[in-house]
Amino acid sequence: MCEARACSLRVPAFPAGAPSAGSLNEVAPTMMRPTPWTGEQVSKIVESADSCSKRIAAADVVPVAQNVVVWDAWPVQHASGHPFSVEPGHELWMALAAPRQENPDERHNQARIHLLLREEGAWRDLGPAMPDDFSPGSREWSGCAVIDTHESMVTLYFTASGRRGEQELSFEQRIFSAQATLEGDLPRPRLVDWRNLREAFVRDPAHYMSTLGGTGEIGKIKAFRDPAFFRDPTDGNDYLFFAGSQAGSDSDYNGVVGAAIADRNASTGWRLLPPIVTADGLNNELERPHVVRHKDLYYLFWSTQGHVFNPAGPTGPTGLYGMVSKTVLGGWEPLNGSGLVFANPAEAPAQTFSWLVLPDLSVTSFIDDWKGVSAPSFGGTFAPFLHLELDADRSTVRP
Repeated sequence: MCEARACSLRVPAFPAGAPSAGSLNEVAPTMMRPTPWTGEQVSKIVESADSCSKRIAAADVVPVAQNVVVWDAWPVQHASGHPFSVEPGHELWMALAAPRQENPDERHNQARIHLLLREEGAWRDLGPAMPDDFSPGSREWSGCAVIDTHESMVTLYFTASGRRGEQELSFEQRIFSAQATLEGDLPRPRLVDWRNLREAFVRDPAHYMSTLGGTGEIGKIKAFRDPAFFRDPTDGNDYLFFAGSQAGSDSDYNGVVGAAIADRNASTGWRLLPPIVTADGLNNELERPHVVRHKDLYYLFWSTQGHVFNPAGPTGPTGLYGMVSKTVLGGWEPLNGSGLVFANPAEAPAQTFSWLVLPDLSVTSFIDDWKGVSAPSFGGTFAPFLHLELDADRSTVRP
């Protein structure tokens, strides 16, 4: 889809910032009108150097740890979204990790959330974030982590895939929260005293399809996963955005971006809302959706792969996609007219994936099949950071 050259683009038990009942009532009407991401919009994607990331080089493929691969990653963040630093220049992060193996797709069946340090641009693996047998799933999938104002307690929101102890791996997905105390200084901080494990919110079958209804085939798994925390600086409301599948759809391609809002009146501290964006009939997976506020506008981003578009078309490339709005729960318009922020270059259409845009508009991802169509090779490590430039509904990317 792109030319192969660099672009010059454009909790506590009840989470802090929970809204009043009045503000919840005010957002409810907006939530009944999810924004559709349509084939007409996707058809506007054009082949251009302005819509691709630069080619990954061999020198970029630097393993985080010997015999360990990492992929979906996120910082331990302040409520503002900015990464937390143990000390200046030493950020605390998390990522999915698994032993390196011959078939890289097998990593999903052994995924654990690891704690990492980002030190002067280099990465160090600190091992599993949660103790063995703490998570309620058979695997741990993507999420987010928020540190409290005292910088002593971390709340992790994550996807529990399957059930602990199941004999045959299932693809059931539930979103949980848990808390831990940050202990220790450099060189090896750690999270201890894990507690308050609870399901953040339960799937509403009126809006979200069961994750037991899809197959385990890559690209066809149904979603209720990937929670991403966002605090709206305009009113202090806290949200979790996540990847879901639309209930009642007639299509196998029914991905949505779901949302929950912090609510002190809810038993878990969160109230599930209907989807805010739907790709029904177009795309099966709007993965790792997250929101960034920039220049008084809200930007919603997600990752998707070329093979999860409905082959009946129109289809788009594997890439980072996004929309912009003046409000956080509705009125979304696709960036660049199509939703595509940038894609991988044509020679390596799967070279990176799982992009996360930080508040400073830097973008992290992991190296996937970086050698491309001629000689595939799985990286399993961090890709070089990119940087976005946003101007209303236009975006550009640069190294």
